[in-house]
Amino acid sequence: MSETTRPVAAIVLAAGKGTRMKSELHKVLHPIAGRPMLEHLLASVATLDPVHTVVVAGHGREQIAAAVGERAQIVVQEPQLGTGHAVQQAQAALGDFDGDVLVLYGDVPFVASSTMQRMLDRLSDNDAPAAVVLAFRATDPGAYGRVISVDGKTILKMVEYKDASEDERKVDLCNSGMMACRAADLFVLLARVGNDNAAGEYYLPDIVKVASHDGRKSKFIETHESEVRGINSRSELATAERQWQEFRREEAMAEGASLIAPETVFFSWDTRLGRDVTIEPNVVFGPGVTVADGATIHAFCHLEGCEVGKGVSVGPFARLRPGAKLGEGSKIGNFVEIKNAVMGEGAKANHLSYIGDAEVGAGANIGAGTITCNYDGYFKHKTVIGAGAFIGSNSALIAPVKIGADAIVGAGSAVSRDVAPGELRMVRAEQLVKPGWADRFHDAMKKKKAEAKKG
Repeated sequence: MSETTRPVAAIVLAAGKGTRMKSELHKVLHPIAGRPMLEHLLASVATLDPVHTVVVAGHGREQIAAAVGERAQIVVQEPQLGTGHAVQQAQAALGDFDGDVLVLYGDVPFVASSTMQRMLDRLSDNDAPAAVVLAFRATDPGAYGRVISVDGKTILKMVEYKDASEDERKVDLCNSGMMACRAADLFVLLARVGNDNAAGEYYLPDIVKVASHDGRKSKFIETHESEVRGINSRSELATAERQWQEFRREEAMAEGASLIAPETVFFSWDTRLGRDVTIEPNVVFGPGVTVADGATIHAFCHLEGCEVGKGVSVGPFARLRPGAKLGEGSKIGNFVEIKNAVMGEGAKANHLSYIGDAEVGAGANIGAGTITCNYDGYFKHKTVIGAGAFIGSNSALIAPVKIGADAIVGAGSAVSRDVAPGELRMVRAEQLVKPGWADRFHDAMKKKKAEAKKG
């Protein structure tokens, strides 16, 4: 990697209408692994520490502006007259910037920062190319623009598919559309690009042709097709999701996690796993999940916005919602839901419980069917359960309420007042016993049924 320190600017093109998505949401804001595709790209750009990041928008620009906030400047391309015209809209935003410019696409989210750096490094080589194009070998070149070269590094010609000859269309070296160029060259070259082509548009790649007329050569570097695959439809979005998930699963296993059935596990863009974590089939991670070393996530669990401590066991069929924090060695069993609650070290909720807006002390045991009644229809309230407390099955803890350390709540209790440490609390109606009542009831009902049939 080059040691050059020239300042960098990034221009991200996102002015397309994305009509094939058939969505009110802008195309570049559709999520992959829970993160808008534009955010994936901007995160990679940010590692280069750019002086300027400019997003060229058109339709739906308000959505883009709201999504990126202060991280990028939004400029408008209206009307849309091609990629060259789109880049020109960023000229005023860059002002007197005199560094290197990367041109990227908001619907091509997987370009790695290392690939961007390779483009910049090639631009700074001693042969001083006018531009550096990111190219790839396509399995099915289809309608991609072609890069024509005779030496495998210098661009002889770039041509859009619509304007290519039959021989040129047979070439499998394709133009991703992304390139690096010095700011001092980029806009001077673009000003000389015409629109005498099949689409009547101003093509960014034509700056290579303009530079060639001046006797200046442009170069290309290659990357894998999967890195530059664009997303224009729901089907392509699903393909991108699959590609991302496959990469992340392999990465997780390489870093020391065991995935029993990798193809059934779905990660979020920010999922963090420790070593010796075991993940059983059909587990889904939403955003904001951290899992510490040695934890086990059993089958059919959904986790989001939570912290799973060292050696914790979760599931099967458990749901961890935002704010759930599970202490070391705690256990969350089948059909248990935890929301905005802390489970202390070694605490257990093994079956069929809802623990919301709660603090559960170390070693406490939550019996099956227990719920914390945290919502009164207007406000949320907290339940605090002390260390070593035992909550019997089918109990309702009506917040706000505190259960003291080592206290016992009898099964079937509805607790609405605090329980002192070490206390036994049972809240049950007195049992009514009527000997023989059931037998007399059954006899009477059988008689009525028989009479009804006769009638």
